[in-house]
Amino acid sequence: MPRYIIDEAKLEANLQVLALVRERAGVKILLAQKAFSCFKLYPLVAKYLDGATASGLFEARLAHEEMPGKENHVFAPAFRAEDMPELLAVVNHIVFNSPRQVEKFGAMARAAGVSVGLRVNPEVSVATTPAYDPCRAGSRLGVTREGLDAAWGGSQFTATDDSDAINCVPPIDGLHFHCLCEQGVEELRKVLAGFEGKFGDLLPQMKWVNFGGGHHITRADYDVDGLVELLLDFRRRYPYLTVYLEPGEAIAFDAGTLEATVLEIQPPGADGVSNAILDVSAACHMPDVLEMPYTPRVVVNGERGKVKGEGGMVKGERGKVKGEGFACRFGGPTCLAGDVIGTYGFDRPLKEGDTVVFEDMAIYSMVKNNTFNGMPLPDIAVRRKSGEIEVLRRFGYADFKMRLG
Repeated sequence: MPRYIIDEAKLEANLQVLALVRERAGVKILLAQKAFSCFKLYPLVAKYLDGATASGLFEARLAHEEMPGKENHVFAPAFRAEDMPELLAVVNHIVFNSPRQVEKFGAMARAAGVSVGLRVNPEVSVATTPAYDPCRAGSRLGVTREGLDAAWGGSQFTATDDSDAINCVPPIDGLHFHCLCEQGVEELRKVLAGFEGKFGDLLPQMKWVNFGGGHHITRADYDVDGLVELLLDFRRRYPYLTVYLEPGEAIAFDAGTLEATVLEIQPPGADGVSNAILDVSAACHMPDVLEMPYTPRVVVNGERGKVKGEGGMVKGERGKVKGEGFACRFGGPTCLAGDVIGTYGFDRPLKEGDTVVFEDMAIYSMVKNNTFNGMPLPDIAVRRKSGEIEVLRRFGYADFKMRLG
């Protein structure tokens, strides 16, 4: 059976980097569960970070149950009224996506002792993939300054109707922006300048500001010192604000693999490339390979595959290398014609039964996988610092069936 293996030592090394940023810059850092939700490792995360952030009720409940005593934040493009009582019982912060959402639920949140925030759109596009750009034209994520002024009459935050929030001036405690995707300090600097230009006059009325996620802080070439200085400079200018960051990928970046097995190798086609059918699927087990899209790094029998062709990007690497020798296209066992993981070059031919190890698979894999075509879900395991591999969860037919009726 295929399996995800989380590397406990690497995960802790990432957390130590984040904890150092937290201490040096005097900010708070949260785990964005949308990228990594393996709750059996939440005690380790809680040792280094301030808490977690959720994208809805279920993630919020998970953090409440598995990271007790830590901060628990939640954001969603819109909330359901029927979820609010349960949600407000488990979170400390709630970030609304629009003035209307604040008007509907803000007073209820305040009455529950929950800090209320509003997501804003600085209208600074730095994300390189349109699907991951919250500032693209027509974005549904965050309110622009124009939209905020139209709803609340500008910086006085005076609601324009008889909502429950009208008696709360301002009706929010903090501002949240999220514009980055696997990016560094220079992109954050551009976004922050746009944020301050659009919303800086409102900051004196706030208690906190959240810089969102997408910060690739634990990547080897990330300018950690530059980030700390940027954060310190912001805090010097706004000493009354608590500053939050909520990275997702950075927590478990390069801290896990997905192990697969070669089921069959087809003869080379007209392009000279052999198809290798694996027992893992891009569509089911690593959806970001198709959604980003990108070509994951891979190791077979100790040899790193060299990416062939000019299309796509290699996550975690710069540029592409044309492989020599045996050319192999890895594909999944589903009926989807596009269930292709990538094309690689190896020094020797692969064979049935070879173990294929895809790297950087702790993030956006377990949280997004699915059972299309009835594909079994891979096991979830952790490689402890002792070297022992502990299986945390095995999945079977019942897990597939229970979702369907």
